[in-house]
Amino acid sequence: MTYQKIAESIPLEKREKLSDKLLNFVLKSKKESKMPSSLATSILDQWRLGPLTTEKGLAVLLKAAVLLESEKTIAFLEQELQLVSVAKAIEEMK
Repeated sequence: MTYQKIAESIPLEKREKLSDKLLNFVLKSKKESKMPSSLATSILDQWRLGPLTTEKGLAVLLKAAVLLESEKTIAFLEQELQLVSVAKAIEEMK
């Protein structure tokens, strides 16, 4: 499964909260050196096109958040958003 497919499966009503939290994880991470500049550019490109709650925006945020803070990201998906199947799909991709 791809991050794009995972993003497509996220219910619309949960996307804003997820987008905000993932962006928070990415911006506050102490592991920023692990993120390739191309991924950072992709996030900025999606942000310029509109809100990061779109499927493409969420896909790049998920990719970055999993790269930098996978445990926090998976825990948030499972516990706070109750998106167990999404968390499981991400764990299988790691």
